[in-house]
Amino acid sequence: MAKATHSPESGADTLLKLIARSGSLEFDSEREGVWIEVIRKMDEVYSDLLRYEVDLEHKNAELEEAQAFVTNVIESVSDILVVCDARGTVQQANSAFQRTSGRLLADIVGRNIADMIDSEHRGKLALLLTPRSGAEVVDGELRFASAAGSSDLFAINSSPRHDHRGRFIGVVLTGRPIGELRRAYEALHKAHQELQRAQRQLVEQEKMASLGRLVAGVAHELNNPISFVYGNIHTLMRYRTALVGYLDAIHEQPVADDVAALRNDLRIDAILEDFGPLIEGTLEGAVRISEIVKNLRRLSFSKLGEVERVNIERLINTAVLWAGRTKQHRVDIQIEVEPDLWISGNEGQLHQVIVNLVENAIDAMRSTELPRLVVTAARQGGEVLFRIADNGPGIDKDHLSHIFEPFFTTKRVGEGTGLGLWISYGIVREHGGELSATTEPQGGATFSFALPAA
Repeated sequence: MAKATHSPESGADTLLKLIARSGSLEFDSEREGVWIEVIRKMDEVYSDLLRYEVDLEHKNAELEEAQAFVTNVIESVSDILVVCDARGTVQQANSAFQRTSGRLLADIVGRNIADMIDSEHRGKLALLLTPRSGAEVVDGELRFASAAGSSDLFAINSSPRHDHRGRFIGVVLTGRPIGELRRAYEALHKAHQELQRAQRQLVEQEKMASLGRLVAGVAHELNNPISFVYGNIHTLMRYRTALVGYLDAIHEQPVADDVAALRNDLRIDAILEDFGPLIEGTLEGAVRISEIVKNLRRLSFSKLGEVERVNIERLINTAVLWAGRTKQHRVDIQIEVEPDLWISGNEGQLHQVIVNLVENAIDAMRSTELPRLVVTAARQGGEVLFRIADNGPGIDKDHLSHIFEPFFTTKRVGEGTGLGLWISYGIVREHGGELSATTEPQGGATFSFALPAA
């Protein structure tokens, strides 16, 4: 076998051609093994190069796709986006900023952002470009300059940019126009002010209407005791005339029989007997008027008045008597009070509560054929339970949740102010109780409350 005369430096292509010619070259075993190893290594390197080239093409395609995606997203954002270096030179901007500034991208990139900001707002730019570490975001408001003049006001967010070593290299500015939003807020604020003004007018109108109902109710409430006092005064005037005639006759020293006859004719004994009840009734009427006037102050729910021991039996009897006098139609009123019941509180205020509840019950039974009202007071543990129950039509379920609200009433105009139950509810609360109302299954309404026993 002839030995090869070609050197390794003659090239792989020549070598491969020589090898391809079967039998044209002969190697000894040592040199043949070396050349086979060289050819194998070259083949591996060539395969790696092909694989790396394919991978590089795939990576390049993915990078182009990612870049196109990011560019598409940036261009699709309606907010403006501007990338600046540390000196404020624009490096990139989206279409929204191009439209806002009225410039093409070629006219924006490479220019300082300050050249594209309204002159009155350039002083605010320094804060947005301030170098900072971390991801601190700075907010501001800017107007941009364009060929058409100043742009709308933008709310700007400035986010810092850093390189791989953490050095500050610039900022990313994003912004959204707030002029339209501000105008909307101003319109909303104006509409809110108009609504508040209209609401105040409605409240004032309602106050005047409520005041009218209150005055009518108070006038009706005062009319009864005033009429009672007025009638008593007229009776006392007649009695005075009779007493003056009788005393004049005595001073003239007539015969004893004549004095006795005159005493009988003038009904002096009956007058003297009636004097006490008349004076008590007149005084009670005057006190009642005073209490009504004082109760007007209770509309503001002032603090509890003077506390005293109150006899429940006397309280209920007096209140029911007064409430019954104000009504035209007759009602069978039953009073069931345990003896020796006492509580601590303001007797005038509690009197008003019982009167209000009894009057409401009597009014509710106008159309009832045999009206009956039961007023009870009994000890229940350490409390005294009050119940005012009638056999009227009861309380509509839709009204139960509103009956203690001020100015709520089911009565006709001029018959009630809608304040009686509200005042009563407040008085009971001040005395440590809770006024409640229920409609009984068999018909009728029951108002009840419990107060601590004295």
